[in-house]
Parts: sequence; C-alpha cells; structure tokens
Amino acid sequence: MLSNEQLEKEFQAKIDAEIKIEPKDWMPDAYRKTLIRQISQHAHSEVVGMLPEGNWITRAPSLRSKVILLAKVQDEAGHGLYLYSAAETLGVDREELIEELHTGKAKYSSIFNYPTLTWADIGAIGWLVDGAAIANQVMLCRTSYGPYARAMVRICKEESFHQRQGYEIMMKMAQGTPEQRQMAQDALNRWWWPSLMMFGPPDDKSIHTAQSLKWKIKRQTNDELRQEFIDKTVKQAEFIGLTIPDPDLKWNEERQHYDYGPINWEEFYQVINGNGPCNRQRMRDRIKAHEEGAWVREAAIAYAEKKQAKKNAA
Repeated sequence: MLSNEQLEKEFQAKIDAEIKIEPKDWMPDAYRKTLIRQISQHAHSEVVGMLPEGNWITRAPSLRSKVILLAKVQDEAGHGLYLYSAAETLGVDREELIEELHTGKAKYSSIFNYPTLTWADIGAIGWLVDGAAIANQVMLCRTSYGPYARAMVRICKEESFHQRQGYEIMMKMAQGTPEQRQMAQDALNRWWWPSLMMFGPPDDKSIHTAQSLKWKIKRQTNDELRQEFIDKTVKQAEFIGLTIPDPDLKWNEERQHYDYGPINWEEFYQVINGNGPCNRQRMRDRIKAHEEGAWVREAAIAYAEKKQAKKNAA
C-alpha cells in the first residue's frame, strides 16, 4: 500500500503530465477542498448573477432585447446546474452548498452586489462582467479536474455570446442620442472598477494562487488575467467612442501593456464581506426564489422516484 507521500507524488506527476484527475482518482484532501470552494463559488455566482439582469426582463426596450435577455438568464441557470453537478462529483451534497450560500458561509462574485440602474447596465454587464468572466474561464477549460474542465467548455461558448450581446447594446447606445451615449458612459464608469476586482486580489495578496497553479486548477495568475482583460477592453471602448474611467490609464511601450491606476481593494473586501450596495437584497431574493421553487424540486424528485419504481417492477 502506498504512503500518502507516494500518492501525492504520483498525483502531482499526473498533473504535470496533463492527465485529467477524475472523480474516482485519489486526490489530496486539500485539492478536493480547493475545488469544492472554487466550483461552488462559481456556481453560486452564476445563480446570483441572474438577479440583477432578471430585474430588466419586463423593462427591456424591445421584444428582441427581451428575448435575448431571457435566453441569457436561462443560460446562467444552466451554468449553475453544470457547476453544482461538477461539485457533487467531489462528494459534496448540493443542498449543503446552497445552504452555505444562503447562510452567508459561502461567497459569490462581488460584482453581483452592484445595482442595475438603467438598460445600459445590462450592456455593461454583458460587455465587461461577462468579458472578465471569459478571461477567467477560458483557462478553466484546461483545468486539471476533468468534470470541471468539461463543464467549462460549454459555459465559455455561451458566455462569448453574452459578451457580444452586451457590447452590441453599448455600441448602439454610444451611437444613439446624446442622452443614450451619456447613459452608456455612465454605466461604463460605474462597472469598470468592479469588473477589474472580479479577477481577485493582487497576486502578492492572494492566498490560493500559488497552490492552484501548481495543481493546474488555475493556469494564470489574477494579475495576468486582469492585464489581459484591460488590454483587450480599452481598444473595444475606443472603437465605440467611450472613455475608460481611469486617468492613469496609458500604453506602456516597454511592457507592451496598458498601465492602470490603483484599484480600491477596501471596497472589494467590504462587498465580499456583505457590505456592498445590494448584498442583502440579493440574498433575500435568492432565498425567496429557492423557497418558492421547493414544490418544483419536490415534484421532480417524486416523478423520478415513480419512474424508477416502474422500471424496477418491469
């Protein structure tokens, strides 16, 4: 029988050889716990992220906009489903994860605790928030845990459409009336910095990055991903005539990247710890939706049990 030290050595060798870790494979407890934390937070973010956008379904400016937004919110629910399912392969119960979310024990992305004040915010969320999510998630298609990597392939394909949909809204508003243009610029001003915070704290403050890189759960650091996002998004803003709200933003010829101003990390930690503009509202609405949907879950379980009983009796 192999010792823990030998098992860990073989485990790391598989990781280094780019061999996916599957649910029945041996894995260190810390690897399992890290994945449960990350995948569940990701799932929670997808589900809570439905709330600020769902608020605008009945107020969309056209039937086309309404249909697109409905489809997008439905996609986010599906992403949560894929991710909760991936987390369950690690031996954790989905109801336990949801309970941790509702009681405040589990976290979700800080970005969803900001309000959507105008229709332009829906554009900014698609362009900036989903754009930042794609930067984060493309690398997860190559994450070392098989079920997580496979779930991310479909999620990233759908998120790319969400990003294009948001950019289209912002482009149309930027090319519209002066009032619409100002609305688009205002949304960019309010969502820019929270979007940069989505990548997590700077590398020298991140307590998980080094180990996640070693295990190839992550493939790039928070700061690398943030820089990549900024470099792409600045050009997109320039193309539609909007201005990034950062007076320190400038191209660094030597680095071949944009330099940018300081991020207010105090705000980030305040929001993460439950003190953002909409934290309490989001949890109240999420718990209400979960409780009101109990009958649907109960009916689905009863149907599945009845179907299985018929199959066993045949």
